[in-house]
Amino acid sequence: MNVKLDTIILYVQDVELLKNFYVEHFNLTVIEEDSTWALLEAGAAKIGLHKIGDQYLKKINTNHIFDNNTKIVFEIDLDIEAARYELVSKNIEMREIKTFENYDFWLCDGTDPEGNVFQLKSKK
Repeated sequence: MNVKLDTIILYVQDVELLKNFYVEHFNLTVIEEDSTWALLEAGAAKIGLHKIGDQYLKKINTNHIFDNNTKIVFEIDLDIEAARYELVSKNIEMREIKTFENYDFWLCDGTDPEGNVFQLKSKK
């Protein structure tokens, strides 16, 4: 079997908020949407934002930030320091830039408004 990554789906509290975040800050394109769903074009794959079911939302406190083990990595063609500065200036939580020995990329993690982790990846 041959496979290729098509879509990553994040279950979210506020589809509109996260759709706007990824469109505004990462220039992703909305390819379909309704009140409980948005599908964003993200290069070779898509990101789906699916509203958490009401039966689960009732158990979540307002403005709860999720702690999860998923990270979306965006390879960028901009200097990573400039990209990080731009996001920080827009009050987006960003960690420090890092790299690893014998690794050809700079990395910088951040979080979206619901606490989902994303990473910027830039060629050295």
